[in-house]
Amino acid sequence: MPFPEVALADAPLPERPSVDPAAERLITTEVPGRGPGHDRARARAARRLGRPFDRQSPFMVGFAATVGALFAIALGAAVYSVRNTLVLVFLALFIAVGLEPVVAFATRHGIRRSYAVFLVILAALGVLTAFVFSAISPIQREIKQLSTQVPLWRGQIASGKGTIGHLAKQLHLSYYLGGSGTGTLAKGLASGALGAGEVVLGAVSSVLVVTVLTVYFLAALPAIKRFFVHLVPRSRRDRFGLLLDEVLAGVGGYLLGNLFTSLVAGVGTFVWATALGIPYAILLALVVALFDLIPVVGSTIAGVVVSLIALSVSLPIAIATAVFYIAYRFVEDYLIVPRVMRQAVNVSPVVTVLAVIMGGAILGIIGALVAIPIAAGIKLVLEQTVFPRLDDN
Repeated sequence: MPFPEVALADAPLPERPSVDPAAERLITTEVPGRGPGHDRARARAARRLGRPFDRQSPFMVGFAATVGALFAIALGAAVYSVRNTLVLVFLALFIAVGLEPVVAFATRHGIRRSYAVFLVILAALGVLTAFVFSAISPIQREIKQLSTQVPLWRGQIASGKGTIGHLAKQLHLSYYLGGSGTGTLAKGLASGALGAGEVVLGAVSSVLVVTVLTVYFLAALPAIKRFFVHLVPRSRRDRFGLLLDEVLAGVGGYLLGNLFTSLVAGVGTFVWATALGIPYAILLALVVALFDLIPVVGSTIAGVVVSLIALSVSLPIAIATAVFYIAYRFVEDYLIVPRVMRQAVNVSPVVTVLAVIMGGAILGIIGALVAIPIAAGIKLVLEQTVFPRLDDN
């Protein structure tokens, strides 16, 4: 049965229902963010709150700059007030990084890190304690002998007799070293002795703080490294981690090498002073070992001190001691240091001298101690990141 045909083109479209214009206007004004009602509300709020601040106006720029400057000054004052504590923290971190190769060697042989840290700290404290107890009695005896010899040397200088007296007379130093010029010096030393207890307590507390912080830093050094690696974007973390490991390995190798060269200098001084009969051999060996920790100038200063003490024996012994330290300086610079630290740092002599001078000017002796490994780390970062990028450009 065929279906009836329907003319779709002739079918009328449904008409749009009629809406009251007033209702449409009301709906439009009540929708949030639309219509003249919202614009009028915003205009009323603007008249009530006033004109917005112009962030580019001179007043706003000056106010922001003043607040920033005051905050920077307050932060700098806070850092300056705790500068001594920050130096101790930095020194403890440096020592922990220096002992890290020993701990890593122990962990590679199956020892847990906590046990390895304990063994390393125990060994270091044991060596230090044994040295102090073995050397404190001779050092105390030598200091007592030195204190009794000072008045005799002063008398020789004042009278112009003896080796020291003749030398002071030829150099026209008798007034400053033996006459009234030393009266003020003696009074200053006597008054300075009153604060010796405070200095000793401060030194002991600093040693304790550095020791405790070194233990904590050494135990948490892997976590500290991971923290700094996570501060870098994910795409660069692997490369940054490798650079950080290489820098820390260089610092550790430098510190251990520096301790070894200082030990060699101290032993050499003890052997030389004992062989030539120079007094206070153990005390002078300790002084030379401590001064030799300072790069570039440490061994030179120690050699001058030992040569001056050798004047109490004879002038030829003093000259021979000075020649010995000049020769030792060449041996240390061109034979011992290159062999010990060839894997740790590779810095040119000019950079070494500048780094030591700048580090000493900023942080004193501690700055001079850490200047060379910091300069080596900066050199490594420049060679691995900055220079290749500049060559590509």
